[in-house]
Amino acid sequence: MEFTDFDAELADWNELRTTTLFSDLLVGNGASVAVWKNFSYFSLFEESETTRNKPLSHTELAVFNALDTRNFEPVLSALKTAMRVNAALTISSSSPRNRYFAIKEALIHAVRSVHIPWRLVNEQSLLRINQELSQYRNVFSTNYDLLCFWAVMQSPEKFNDLFGDDATFDRTQSISDTTRMLYLHGGLHLVKNLDGSVRKLLSSESTLLGSFAINALDDVPIFISEDSSANKVKMIRHTDYLSFCHAQLASPKEALCVFGHALGQQDAHIVHAIKLAAPKTIAFSIAPRSQGFIQQQKRHYSSLFTGPDVTLKFYDAKTHPLGDPALSVSIKGLNTPLPSPKPSASRH
Repeated sequence: MEFTDFDAELADWNELRTTTLFSDLLVGNGASVAVWKNFSYFSLFEESETTRNKPLSHTELAVFNALDTRNFEPVLSALKTAMRVNAALTISSSSPRNRYFAIKEALIHAVRSVHIPWRLVNEQSLLRINQELSQYRNVFSTNYDLLCFWAVMQSPEKFNDLFGDDATFDRTQSISDTTRMLYLHGGLHLVKNLDGSVRKLLSSESTLLGSFAINALDDVPIFISEDSSANKVKMIRHTDYLSFCHAQLASPKEALCVFGHALGQQDAHIVHAIKLAAPKTIAFSIAPRSQGFIQQQKRHYSSLFTGPDVTLKFYDAKTHPLGDPALSVSIKGLNTPLPSPKPSASRH
């Protein structure tokens, strides 16, 4: 492959941000990997198939295949619906109930195998991430992990996540002079209620991961971890919170900073939303791995966003605060098993 039409130069983010006011930030998995290398796993679904602790069985996999998805939320929601229908028809609901708990158990162990434990999180790193996120008017994250949430909680008064005092999503929540945090694909701290509405878990930062690990029937975790763009759009359309966040990404913008996001085929809906937003400037982070890689990335992003009305800029990911190598937590020697999950105390 030829790259003669693109050079291998990358801007320094600190210089770039002095020339352009970037009011919106799109954060991808690269931001999580910059902190914890295990977030670079290939597939959470595949992890749940191979986890040493109660992996998905052939019976559970049959439910995923029947619904043609690799995401957990529609499967768990469908099983809960099946339980309610069976109960109404006085049919035993033990089978869907057992499958529900088995699938959620596999998901819990898969998440715990790749997620950074709270005890290894550096508070100063969270403060630095918090400071950077607060520089934008809107932060859009496609990551389901808790890093952004943990960082925001270091000084939550600077942010607005659109959840009211009762922890339920409320699109009318408006707080001036704050950064809106919008989780485009959901997150571990978000669950779906029986009526389909979205609620935020109220555990403290240190116990939230453990709260997710409680295998209860009440809360269906709402996050999109993989699957095709078309299937992701189906999930987004069926959830009021995700639909709202996606619409906000598609709203008009002047300048958008993209950090750690590959924008591959599975993210076609994200690309489409950005095109609808029509920012005049888009800045993409690129890891300076090699000259060929840089040129390839430039070509990729340029093929997605073409036209005289948009200016594309490319910067070294390591010069951005979210890509600072100092944020990285070593996973070498991490052999101590994680503590068993326990019920967490409410913050209220």
